[in-house]
Amino acid sequence: MTDLLLTGGRPWTPGNPVVPADLLIRDGRIAAIGPDLPADGVQTVDLAGALVFPGLVDAHCHLDKTMYGGPWIPNTGGRTLPGRIANGEGRRDELGLPSPDYAANLLAAMVSGGTAHVRSHIDIDPEVGLRGVEAVREAAARHADRVDVQLVAFPQGGLLTRPGTADLLEAALAEGVDVIGGLDPAGYDRDPNGQLDLLFTLAEKYGAGIDIHLHDRGALGAWQYDLIVARTKATGLAGRVTISHAYAMGELPADEQQRIAESLAEAGVSMVTCAVGDAPVVPVRVMAAACARLALGNDGIRDLWTPYGDGDMLRRIMQVAFRDRLVSDPEIELALHAGTYGGAAVLGIEDYGLSVGSVADLFAVHAETPAAAVVSVPPRTLVVKRGSIVYETSA
Repeated sequence: MTDLLLTGGRPWTPGNPVVPADLLIRDGRIAAIGPDLPADGVQTVDLAGALVFPGLVDAHCHLDKTMYGGPWIPNTGGRTLPGRIANGEGRRDELGLPSPDYAANLLAAMVSGGTAHVRSHIDIDPEVGLRGVEAVREAAARHADRVDVQLVAFPQGGLLTRPGTADLLEAALAEGVDVIGGLDPAGYDRDPNGQLDLLFTLAEKYGAGIDIHLHDRGALGAWQYDLIVARTKATGLAGRVTISHAYAMGELPADEQQRIAESLAEAGVSMVTCAVGDAPVVPVRVMAAACARLALGNDGIRDLWTPYGDGDMLRRIMQVAFRDRLVSDPEIELALHAGTYGGAAVLGIEDYGLSVGSVADLFAVHAETPAAAVVSVPPRTLVVKRGSIVYETSA
């Protein structure tokens, strides 16, 4: 591993002024930060005033579904959740999904955009079995030195309503999958207590995390947040439970949003928002004020659910900030925090950030301020993973 000195950069850490500083990287970690660090014969890269950010974290995507880099496939999934699920399952064999090649294509694009960590939900049901796990693992292995991929065993077509799925989820956990997923315990499975019983039991048995897709809106969604908070407290799984999408959170009255955010923070339950279409976004400012964990993700990218997406997490941060009407620089930086430090907390990433001792996962862009970088989504000029340059451009 080659030691590296990045000179002339401006590292960003939340809540602190951005000032010029060099970064010395040794053995894959940040060894020193400060002005005019001595080169001592190490490889040196002049960042020419670029901003430096810690590696982006995509806390919610679907690598097994993507057709990134493949031929254009017109979307035929419609607009309803059941319709999209049926379309995805009905056409995946025809289109060669899940595909390690497509997943690897998307991971390569993510790497060039500065993403260092990915959490991918993998469809598991009696028809596809664990083929998605195998495909994504193969894709992740091709990029093992460039990006870290965490897997979620996800019952996209239902859990309790789909006999055999629960056994497959357990098999995935037994084979080392990191997280068990759920899907609308009330709105889709129609048995919230039954689904949560199963998820929390398996999570405790295998030491896994939990990440539940929760699209249910209004009072039904809010009620399930309270159920999940109560289960988390009762089982002692603080820090290991995530509610993804959480559409209801973005449309509830302000006082109810505040109450839920405070209860999430107290219980150690996280949320992930993706700014999908016109669906409500989890309120970034409310979550930050309550010190509740919030992360961001791309969700589906060029798949049978959506023809959109490019895997660029900086662009997704911009979309979340835009959708949530974050307009001042400090507000925009809250979205940036969610796409970096927030995601790292949700995924349980250790030694993350831009401080001495942190793992050297970072990227550089030319922009006047961190907020300007979010809004303009400039090209990445340098991407470093565990101290090694994995992408570089002179553009």
